[in-house]
Amino acid sequence: MLALHYRRSVPRFIAAKLVGKRYPSIVTGVASAIHLEDVPEPKLPTAQWVRVRPLLSGVCGSDVAVITAEGTPYLSELVSFPFVPGHELVGEIADVGGQVSGLAVGQRVVLEPALGCRVRGFAEPCAPCRSGYYAACERVMDGDISSGIQTGFCRDTGGGWGPSLVAHHSQLYPVPDAISNEAAVLVEPLACAVHAALRAKLAPRSRVLVLGCGTIGLLTIAALRAFAPECTIVAVAKYPHQQALAKELGAQRVLGTGGLYQRLAEMTGAKLLKLPWGKPNVLGGVDASFVCIGSASAWEDALRWTRARGTVVMVGMPGEPRADLTPLWYKELAVLGAYAYGAEQHGEGQMSTFQLALDMLARQGWGERLAQLVRHKFPLSRYREAFATAMHAGKHESVKVVFDLTG
Repeated sequence: MLALHYRRSVPRFIAAKLVGKRYPSIVTGVASAIHLEDVPEPKLPTAQWVRVRPLLSGVCGSDVAVITAEGTPYLSELVSFPFVPGHELVGEIADVGGQVSGLAVGQRVVLEPALGCRVRGFAEPCAPCRSGYYAACERVMDGDISSGIQTGFCRDTGGGWGPSLVAHHSQLYPVPDAISNEAAVLVEPLACAVHAALRAKLAPRSRVLVLGCGTIGLLTIAALRAFAPECTIVAVAKYPHQQALAKELGAQRVLGTGGLYQRLAEMTGAKLLKLPWGKPNVLGGVDASFVCIGSASAWEDALRWTRARGTVVMVGMPGEPRADLTPLWYKELAVLGAYAYGAEQHGEGQMSTFQLALDMLARQGWGERLAQLVRHKFPLSRYREAFATAMHAGKHESVKVVFDLTG
């Protein structure tokens, strides 16, 4: 089958890191470790697995970080190479194993890509899986498949950037007819945003700051509006199209990056103290900050603008930020990571944040509102153009870029 294939190459990694996003034609060309090539169709590992044909598959910020070598090496040994990327997807069932019930060929599904204990065939789960946080499974190098934290980072599963992948039946959620493919392809990143919103445990009428309004930032705004409706959301967005979408999805105030500190001070009543160098000290601020971009500057802004004993939630995949941690110590901030999804206490019991995200799309018009984030679709053959569009959101007014495999 013809799929995008990522092969580990140290020279190409170094070349991509040197070039970064500045020259997309180089980082996706001669410096690229990812190419469209003929690869074997993945096999069903056991009778509990299902074959899926992707329809739409998203390009995630973490995918771009891999392509441009901007991520850290922290997770590199939890991945098996070579692999077909693509962990955000909506597809349809193409084949089912002999021990699968409740799923039928032709049925439309979304994929929860975490490769935890159940997926890997372990009857007795590890501690994170047992507690419901299976995205942080401790056995991601063992079991029925090769190493990989998620589908799209494992050589045995395939991924959404190809015409066929395999998934354990527990990873698949049926998509209601009322939810479009464009909305359904957002379920995975929306689940990450719902997880972050619930993890913060916001008090009623909290004032929150969302830094970065790419896909994950905009979905975080939507999740906060849906699951913490009494909070006041202040969003910081770099580009005009992001600013308009942030306001439409529920942010009461939306700011650009110019003159940010002064405008936030006027809005919150915080006091700015000019320092001998660097950004000002901030007395006061917001109750919680959600960092939805991997830059060091955003991380530093969050620490400074979160009030004493407030909460900072890291939602976006970080790079290697270097920031003054004095505000973290001085203000006794709670800093929380919000990676992927899991089982959250919601209502009277626990529910998967993935299911909560799917349910959210089915109610109150959220599906139609969020589907507009899918602004650019490309066939696999135009992958270089797709990556360039995802890398330069301002130039292309892009939000969520997807591969369209329906043709």
